[in-house]
Amino acid sequence: MGEETVTAGDLGLFGPGSVSWRIYAEPTLFVGGLRALYLQALHPVAVAGVVQNSGYKGDPWGRLVRTGDFIATVVFGTTEQARAAGRRVQAIHRRMRGIDPSTGEFFRIDDPDLLRWVHVTEVESFLTTAVRSGLDLTPAEIDRYYDEQRRSAELVGLDPATVPASAAEVERYYDDMRPGLRLTRDSADAALFMVAPPLPHRLGLTPVRLAYTGVVALAIALLPPWARRRYGLPGLPTTDLTAQLSARALRALLATIPPKMRMSPQRRAAIERARQSATLAEPAPASARQSATLAEPAPASARQSATLAEPAPASARQSAATLQD
Repeated sequence: MGEETVTAGDLGLFGPGSVSWRIYAEPTLFVGGLRALYLQALHPVAVAGVVQNSGYKGDPWGRLVRTGDFIATVVFGTTEQARAAGRRVQAIHRRMRGIDPSTGEFFRIDDPDLLRWVHVTEVESFLTTAVRSGLDLTPAEIDRYYDEQRRSAELVGLDPATVPASAAEVERYYDDMRPGLRLTRDSADAALFMVAPPLPHRLGLTPVRLAYTGVVALAIALLPPWARRRYGLPGLPTTDLTAQLSARALRALLATIPPKMRMSPQRRAAIERARQSATLAEPAPASARQSATLAEPAPASARQSATLAEPAPASARQSAATLQD
C-alpha cells in the first residue's frame, strides 16, 4: 500500500508545472524528431556511429517507436521509470564502438561529445518546432526548459554541468560546433532514406506516402538556415516564413484529433498521477473538516480553547449580558 502511494504521488523528473510537460504534449512533436535527425546527421562521427551500429534501414519504424517510447518515459514516467530507461540506454551505448571514417580511429558511442550533440539537437528541435507551431513561451520559460532537460542529459550519462542550460548557451554551442559539421556520404544517404523510407502496413502506395513526404519537407524547412545550406538547400528567410505557417496549420489540424487518440500511455498515466496528487493535496471541504473534528476527541487544552472560542448557550449569554449591564 505504501509503495502504491509513493508511485501515485511520483510526478517524475519534471511534473505538470514544468515547461517540458507543455512542450512534449504538443501534437507536432514528431516533426521536431525528424528535424533533430537531420541536424544530427550533419555530425560526421555521430552519423557514422548510427550507420555502423543501428541498422536503421532494416527497421526504421521500430527504431522510431523505441526512441519515442524512451522520450515519453523520461518526460512523463515516474522517477524510477525514467532512471531505469536511462540505465538501459547507457548499457546499450557502453557496448558500442565505431570507426571514424576520416581518421580510421575507433570511438565510443557513449563519448560525451557525441551524447551532448544528440541531446542538444533533440531538445532544441522539439522546442523550436513547438514554438514555431504556435506554442507561446516566454524567453524565461525557454531557458527553464533547457535547464530542466539537463536532467534528461544526466540519464544518458552526461554531466549536467557540461550541457547548455539556456537559449544563449545553445546558440553558442551551435556556433562552436558548426565548423565541424558537413554533409558526408553517410549523412547524405541517411537524409535521402528519411525522405522515402519503406512505410509499414503496405502504406507506401497510399496517400500516407504524400502526407509523410510533406512532414519531412516541413522538418527540413524548419532547420536553421546554416543547416539547410549544408544540405545544398537555400537558407532563405522566405523558407522560414513558409515553414512557420505550415507548422501552425499542421498544429491546428492535429488539434482536431481528440487528445486521447494522440496521447502516449506514459502521458496518460502521468496525468492520472498528477490528478491523484492534486486530490490528495486539496484541503477537505468545510463539511468534511467539521465531521473530522466531531469524530476525533480533542486534547484537553484544545477542548478548553474550543469552549472559549465557541458561542455560549443562551443562558450563558444572558448571564454575561446581565453582568455587563
